[in-house]
Amino acid sequence: MSRLQKLFYLLVVVCLVFSPKIARAQASGMIEGTVKDPSGAAVPGATVEIQNPVSEYSRSTVTDAQGNFRFVNLPMNPYHMMVKAAGFTAFVQDVEVRSAVPVSVPISLKVGAAQTTLTVEANSEDLIENTPTFHTDVDKTLVDRLPVESQSSSFTSIATLVSPGVAADSNGLMHGLGDHAENSISLDGQPITDQFSKVFSNQLPPDAIQSMEIISGAPPAQYGDKTSLVINATTRSGMGTTRPTGSVTASYGSFGTSTVGFDLAYGGTKWGNFLAVNGLQSGRFLDPPEFAVMHDKGNEESLFDRVDYQASTKDTLHLNLTYTRSWFQTPNSFDAQNASAWNGVVVDNGGLGPDGVPVGAQDQRSKIGSFNIAPSWTRLVSPTTLFTVGAYVRRDQYDYYPSADPFADLTPDLQSESVAQGRTLTNAGVRSELSYVKGIHNIKAGITYEQTFLTENDHFGIVDPTFLGSLTDVNGDPCLDNTGQPIAAPCTTLAPYDLTIGGNYYLYHGHTDVKELALYLEDDITKGSWNFNLGMRGDIYNGISSATQAEPRLGIAYNIKPTNTVLRLSYARTLETPFNENLVLASNGCSDAVVNALMASLQGYPCINEALSPGNRNEFHAGFQQAFGKYAVVDAEYIWKYTHLAYDFSVLGSTPITFPIEWHNSKIPGFAIRASVPNFHGFTALVVMSSVAARFFEPQVSGIGATPAGQGGTGVFRIDHDEVFNQTTHLQYQPWKRAPWIGFNWRYDSGLVAGAVPFSVTSDPNELVDLTGLSADQQLQAGLFCGNTVPTLTTPLTTCPSSLYGSTLISIPKLGSENDDHNPQRIAPRSLFDIAVGDDNLFHGDRYKWSLQFTVVNLANKVALYNFLSTFSGTHYVTPRAETIQLGFHF
Repeated sequence: MSRLQKLFYLLVVVCLVFSPKIARAQASGMIEGTVKDPSGAAVPGATVEIQNPVSEYSRSTVTDAQGNFRFVNLPMNPYHMMVKAAGFTAFVQDVEVRSAVPVSVPISLKVGAAQTTLTVEANSEDLIENTPTFHTDVDKTLVDRLPVESQSSSFTSIATLVSPGVAADSNGLMHGLGDHAENSISLDGQPITDQFSKVFSNQLPPDAIQSMEIISGAPPAQYGDKTSLVINATTRSGMGTTRPTGSVTASYGSFGTSTVGFDLAYGGTKWGNFLAVNGLQSGRFLDPPEFAVMHDKGNEESLFDRVDYQASTKDTLHLNLTYTRSWFQTPNSFDAQNASAWNGVVVDNGGLGPDGVPVGAQDQRSKIGSFNIAPSWTRLVSPTTLFTVGAYVRRDQYDYYPSADPFADLTPDLQSESVAQGRTLTNAGVRSELSYVKGIHNIKAGITYEQTFLTENDHFGIVDPTFLGSLTDVNGDPCLDNTGQPIAAPCTTLAPYDLTIGGNYYLYHGHTDVKELALYLEDDITKGSWNFNLGMRGDIYNGISSATQAEPRLGIAYNIKPTNTVLRLSYARTLETPFNENLVLASNGCSDAVVNALMASLQGYPCINEALSPGNRNEFHAGFQQAFGKYAVVDAEYIWKYTHLAYDFSVLGSTPITFPIEWHNSKIPGFAIRASVPNFHGFTALVVMSSVAARFFEPQVSGIGATPAGQGGTGVFRIDHDEVFNQTTHLQYQPWKRAPWIGFNWRYDSGLVAGAVPFSVTSDPNELVDLTGLSADQQLQAGLFCGNTVPTLTTPLTTCPSSLYGSTLISIPKLGSENDDHNPQRIAPRSLFDIAVGDDNLFHGDRYKWSLQFTVVNLANKVALYNFLSTFSGTHYVTPRAETIQLGFHF
């Protein structure tokens, strides 16, 4: 680190500690006010209701003896407000919350006839937002009723269904707008930029979420790191809940999946506590490599607690506490379930070992423990100025365990190693923000300092007795003598860790600290029909590599009021930071002699030690929003992103240890569309769709095994998270307020780019396609056929004429037309249908209510793949038909 950077860090720390003049984004806002009559006297007992018709967010309260009311913990959105009191006409006003600074709404009622009912009806202007940032707003009302495929990854599953531009992948992995998992969460203002799919971390339980703003447009200056998709999540609060409220729920469904949940909100006018406790166990915890389910049990327990306390009229304290633990098996393929058949050991596969696992089967497992502690303090400096400062510590402990018999980890898909891993990732940071709202200006100035502590412990052991014998030395000669003894590298390097000849596991240990500093300043200016978002962000990244970058963020929107149309343009420059998961191994692994020899042997060329470096991106967005009366609104966006040094994941051999890699550059164009129908006589609809290309350019420039520029390919290819088109349609109908409701999902995916299956390299229909590179099980997973002949587990296909060869689950290009850029192999298109039926108040109670909900996922029991032989994740099937029934008690 240079002296200038050290001085800069010191100045930042001084400013954080001693000055409220620079400030990270507060995720929620507040509306408050006083209701008075024409004479200026307070009106107690008046009913005040606010609603956002697009997100379906709705809240109501009653004024106190002084006529005061307050709505806290509000998502940043426009709201339609109505006030009603006996003897007065209703008061209606639109209120916009775009800052943590409280919005004060003085209300003067006019004497008139009282209304017997309170109805908040949206107009067409209430359906649009005059903002340059393309985003989707989702409230708990939709979250509670949305049929979700993966209960172990429900948070990301919800985001995938409701936000356009997201390609769905297995185990809760989502690819936002053509990038590999370049997603982040702002949790009540706390930045979380690490991986949060099920195989990396534990996710936040949906019971803790009040609302989500999912940003897929150009990110404003307050957001950094992973910004292809930013989920700005507001958690539930007990502030102002003078009477305890909560619920107890339990569910049971297919694959022995059961859940239990408890949440409780309680507090007073100046404090509140919200608690959510959840448990899950399932026989299909992860998405397996077979449509059948084998060795796929798992469980998860989570606790979320949010505490709010108003210490004075100007000071508020906030604390988030989360702990989650999960344990789960690695799903087996048929090959893995009969692993002993591949290592020459004869066992009785009909027998069962510990936990019901067949003797001789692979028995790999994982355990993840996560906690998060995030306190913050807000100070209302003046009616127009709010200061926020907070801190956080978040930690993931990931442990991966091999089979008790390491030789069971050898399978015909070329996994020649037995591996174990113990990895910790700890984020500790401080954040601060100053918000100022006055006139046409909404200014935010903020700073975040974060340090990430990475520790990696990887154990390797060779379990393939033919592995060393297949290796050669630098001259191309065998590195074993005639008696099988190592005589040259790499055999001499690897032999001590070959378990087939009495070797031991090799331990790789790595550790680093990654330091990041970010400062930003932005002004959201509203002038008449115009809205300008002008921002500048500065990032300093100092890890195994380092980078510093200034990042302008610009946006403009214009509201054509006569037609209820918003036009917008935006631009963002961003610093793309490396993935933290296994970053040390990826950057420094080749400097280790054993890892070097292992990687070089697995890939067939020298292992090049190239540390991952931060990349940079320029992205451009253009879009519009159009309301059609009060009945519908359509939002569309065109995206173009160019990234220098673009990230992806790779895998160590055929092991479950994944690590980040970096390609020379990527170009990602596409479009995203969202259409919403607000509540119309009990009917609501949400349709999202997108088409995004993910074109990556060789060579790979970093990550273990990287081929440096000039020695590797220079081609263009579609990455395995590229998808031509996907869409989700969610329809919901509830004929009247206390009636049962029904929800329906239709998800269509045109298919991600697939791992390679054999194909004809010429247009000769009589050319024989060689299929011996795939095991019988892999041929079944790919849905291959040769005319009327299909493989079985005991009789794989060997060759097939091109004219008879095909697949039911993978789209294989026509003869001679395969092209890695313009016509790659893809997963076959699929449509999945889900349905949910429920009643939120079975016995029509007022205070105590019973609810019942029945959900069916994959109603048609469609057999389909998420991916096939993906470099990163392997092969995974979508969920077979699964039924779940849930009973709840609410008080």
